[in-house]
Amino acid sequence: MFRKCLTSLALVKPSQTQPYAAAAVPSVFNQLLLQRKVHQFPVANRPPKILITGGLGQLGIECAKLLRSQYGNSNVILSDIIKPSQAVLENGPYIFADILDFKGLQKIVVDHRIDWLIHFSALLSAVGEQNVPLAVRVNIEGVHNVIELAKQYKLRIFVPSTIGAFGPDSPRNPTPNITIQRPRTIYGVSKVHAELIGEYYYHKFGLDFRCLRFPGVISSDPPGGGTTDYAVAVFHEALRHGKYTCYLRPDTRLPMMYIEDCLRALLEFMRAPNEQLKRRVYNVTAMSFTPEELFDKLSKHVPNLHVTYKPDSRQLIADDWPQVFDDSDARRDWNWQHKYDLGNLVDFMVKDVRDNYINVENEEQQTLKI
Repeated sequence: MFRKCLTSLALVKPSQTQPYAAAAVPSVFNQLLLQRKVHQFPVANRPPKILITGGLGQLGIECAKLLRSQYGNSNVILSDIIKPSQAVLENGPYIFADILDFKGLQKIVVDHRIDWLIHFSALLSAVGEQNVPLAVRVNIEGVHNVIELAKQYKLRIFVPSTIGAFGPDSPRNPTPNITIQRPRTIYGVSKVHAELIGEYYYHKFGLDFRCLRFPGVISSDPPGGGTTDYAVAVFHEALRHGKYTCYLRPDTRLPMMYIEDCLRALLEFMRAPNEQLKRRVYNVTAMSFTPEELFDKLSKHVPNLHVTYKPDSRQLIADDWPQVFDDSDARRDWNWQHKYDLGNLVDFMVKDVRDNYINVENEEQQTLKI
């Protein structure tokens, strides 16, 4: 289902220093890029052709909508191995793409003349722990395929990372951009692997690899198996039933981000000229809060909200993750700034879930009665 909350992102205008505007890059820097073999956008003065893998997950559909608002519907191809809804098909190009099928991916890149690859395919933290062999295939073998594909066809590639890339030995408050990383989930291990293999390909082959470590991303889409998904599920449960059972302790502080900020960070990062980037992997965040703090804000919209706490195995995962993310490098190097704090996050989520899920369901039920 398509959400309506990203209209403000659609107003973002391409910057004058977009990576495909050749005139924006100084000639001296061009020479340096040639020496280091960093891949630049191959054709000046035309928008990139973009492929999004794992496109029917939490971020893919909304990312496609944002990129299409900037570069045109036909230039952004959504892909997955899942049957799409009619709404997805009506919004722009959609194709089947299996990230474990290297030759199939090659054909897509060649046939559609792809320039940017945004790789969202992954099993999330809680789901990955339930099926480690599948997580290894999807999260590690899949990354190998898209990284090698990007090198072979000189693509700009984006692979998201996560707060889960850190572990119990990492400093938690704050967690800096460069620090020890010893995650204890297969999801976290695979993301550290993706970060390192991408940086290796950048230094060895000049691959234009870009990676953001996202915190918990909050959107109105139903939860998809992540440890931070309580901050999504509570809106659906509270607004429908007035109660929620939380699988984390009330004092579990984690970094979070509203989906608008998340996607805007991705877009700004992908557009940032290479000379601005001091590294290939950056922390980004907007806020940190506990379940108790979130539920307190939500209770202003649901006055009789009843919450119970029953921590499960996801609590053990959360206990190893950062409490506060230090994203000062991103703010310094490419001017990252968040827009949403806890207060307006809750306001927008309440409106979003009501408009796009609860009201729609009520209308459907009324239609069936008639």
